[in-house]
Amino acid sequence: MKQILQHLRSGEMELAEVPAPRPGRGDVLVQTHRSLISAGTERMLVEFSQANLVSKARQQPEKVKQVLDKLRTDGIAPTLEAVFRKLDEPLPLGYCNVGMVLETGADVHDLRPGDRVACNGNHAEIVCVPRNLCARIPGNVTNDQASFAVLGSIALQGVRLARPTLGERFIVFGSGLLGLLTVQLLRASGCETMAVDLNAERLMLAESLDAKTVDAGQGGNPVRAAMEWTNGLGVDGVIVTASAKTDDIMHQAAQACRKRGRIILVGVVGLNLRRSDFFEKELTFQVSCSYGPGRYDESYEQQGRDYPAGYVRWTEQRNFEAVLSSISSGALRVDDLITHRHRFGDALHAYELVTSDPKALGVILEYPETVSQADSVRISQVRSRPAGRGPVVGVIGSGGFAKAVILPNLQKAGARIRYVAAKSKGVSLVHAARKFGAEEAVMDYRRILEDSGVAAVFVVTGHHQHARFVCEALEAGKHVFVEKPLAITPAQLAEVRSAVEKHQGLQLMAGFNRRFSPHVRRMRELLAARSEPLCMSMTVNAGAIPPDSWIHDPERGGGRIVGEACHFIDLMVSLTGREVTDVCGVSAGETSLVRSDRMCISLRFGDGSIGTINYFSNGPKNFPKEMMEVFSDGRVLRLENFRTLRGYGFSNFKTWSTPGQDKGHAAEIRLFLERVERGGEPLIPFSQLESVTRATFEAVGMADPT
Repeated sequence: MKQILQHLRSGEMELAEVPAPRPGRGDVLVQTHRSLISAGTERMLVEFSQANLVSKARQQPEKVKQVLDKLRTDGIAPTLEAVFRKLDEPLPLGYCNVGMVLETGADVHDLRPGDRVACNGNHAEIVCVPRNLCARIPGNVTNDQASFAVLGSIALQGVRLARPTLGERFIVFGSGLLGLLTVQLLRASGCETMAVDLNAERLMLAESLDAKTVDAGQGGNPVRAAMEWTNGLGVDGVIVTASAKTDDIMHQAAQACRKRGRIILVGVVGLNLRRSDFFEKELTFQVSCSYGPGRYDESYEQQGRDYPAGYVRWTEQRNFEAVLSSISSGALRVDDLITHRHRFGDALHAYELVTSDPKALGVILEYPETVSQADSVRISQVRSRPAGRGPVVGVIGSGGFAKAVILPNLQKAGARIRYVAAKSKGVSLVHAARKFGAEEAVMDYRRILEDSGVAAVFVVTGHHQHARFVCEALEAGKHVFVEKPLAITPAQLAEVRSAVEKHQGLQLMAGFNRRFSPHVRRMRELLAARSEPLCMSMTVNAGAIPPDSWIHDPERGGGRIVGEACHFIDLMVSLTGREVTDVCGVSAGETSLVRSDRMCISLRFGDGSIGTINYFSNGPKNFPKEMMEVFSDGRVLRLENFRTLRGYGFSNFKTWSTPGQDKGHAAEIRLFLERVERGGEPLIPFSQLESVTRATFEAVGMADPT
């Protein structure tokens, strides 16, 4: 199937071939009939992508600060790689979609194949959306009209926040699609409206919708007009749907309001607010969040947990339904807002129109009746495999870590990447396959397991899936490299152990990369002749992650100790050469929402060595992330953020640095591929993999059912 992609780095737009998605639990698969280009939001994104790097930086000062912090801690090369990698990722465009249900996932019982729905799907021939982000279309509403449902819900949420009452007067700054929809919704609420814009033709549309108008492009003064309109009182409220970099709109909005008026921001404008504007009138200002309650709440959008209507009357889905109902009844008129129609195959021209023609308003894309539902895409430009180099591999997962670490290092090591697989990320999947020379992008990972030519499988998926994929890949006779953690529950670990015992001739490697860092190899060399146990201290400035992140979810991420602190336990296992015998974990505080990311972990090892891991999330970003000190035989080694190693008390060693961070990712992948080709003992004995994983369970107090 085809989908519209915008490349942020180059500014290019592409009608790309991507695999058709498949519905998961709670999902709805929709074949698109129409989609509406959001002239404001999507034009901003296109213009941003076409700007140079300096302009991009100026538009996102908060991102520049993050880059500067990363420069201080990680160095120039890793920082630039991260920046360009982020810009290199193509973005799917569009969020106003109408189509026919093809298939529903488990737990979806109120929609059937053949139903027409409006949803927030992208501009693509087939989209997969959660049930709570789509709504059934009334029979008398056309596909063209229904394509305004999602954009209309954005306008409706702004109106709901403004709390209009019968007889009130509102100004709407901006007469694009959002503004004209807002004008109508305010009129339907019994309010009088005044529209302000620079575009005379759009103001004519606003007048046809019974709004008074102010042409700011011809010198019209919205504040003076508002005062004349209200006999000097000021308007009851202002809804800003405009897009502008200036702060003038917010200043005018405040001046035009009566005392204790309300200002709602739906669009994007400058926000250097003047305190006196708001202080003197006690104005209320609120930013509207997209479609309404539920937006950006993963439990609502992705997991399908609806809010009870008795407590949250208008969720984003119920706003979709309300807009469709208003179109059905005639209270909301959208036909006159459509200015252009284009076939989907001509979508790139449609975007040129949106960005260059001030007359373009509602631009509808019309889709073909028959589309490909293939769940794989052959990558046309495949690099040839160098003779005698690298085993054939398949990669399950195309997320950020796969693209930042696993795939580039596989490419550098000369592996032949036959497949990249991901269930629900077709855009990311094709981008990863193209960029790193994979032969095929597939939605079904079983293609990898069933291909007898694939020697090794790399598992780079969500933590909760690691153990399952390890077992399936071993059962299929494949060598396996799985990113950490190996498992997130004792039951999963037992399943992995059973699979390893059944397939002992296969390599199993977990992504404990730090033991392969050149700094750690040097530490082992310097400590090789030690005559006493090691005393180790590791400080990890982990950084805060919101409490509702999937990482903290015990069923998906396993928590940060299981999911990340396993790295540092393995690092100590590597230095001692012994497994963990005793574990004690202590969390900070009793009332913290997330206690396991502020933890001290004390460890004892088989040779009597001891170690302490201080894993803290409450430090600043500009402080080094990982610091380690090792005491032994009157000497100390200090590892600073995997960039500098210092020695104290050594006669032949003082300091050694690498140009940038080297946490051992390249080395671990290269060595694993060599073992796959040549055979030999596992790079990390399974007993150590199991010991490290068990230690994380014990640190967080996870009981072992066995």
